[in-house]
Amino acid sequence: MTELKTKPTKKNVDEFLKKVENATKREDSFKILKLMEKVTNEKPVMWGDSIVGFGSYHYKYASGREGDWPLVGFSPRKQNLTLYIMSGFEGYDEILSKLGKFKIGKSCLYINKLKDIDIDNLKELVSESVKYMKRQYQ
Repeated sequence: MTELKTKPTKKNVDEFLKKVENATKREDSFKILKLMEKVTNEKPVMWGDSIVGFGSYHYKYASGREGDWPLVGFSPRKQNLTLYIMSGFEGYDEILSKLGKFKIGKSCLYINKLKDIDIDNLKELVSESVKYMKRQYQ
């Protein structure tokens, strides 16, 4: 079985975010950093080269594959801000319906700019996702 490449590192989160080229995305990244740090009460950690994660959990699939991943996290990608937030909790769809302009993937929320999003609903989404993950995995 292949080993997961994305793991916690000792890289500096602030230095990573300061290198984000797009000024709006850089500012938004620091706002998301503060939001996730406050909601999770966890210190940010670089996972691999480009993911800022908060907390962690250990998963194991029926196939036997297992690994660790942040409870929540984000990455300032070229196209958008990618937020790693687990779905599946009660109220998820309702919170999303009030969130604003975004796209969604399996466990990713893609936003272009924070001004497109209702920040209070984003806080709630992050908070409820973390609670859900802690109930599931800890």
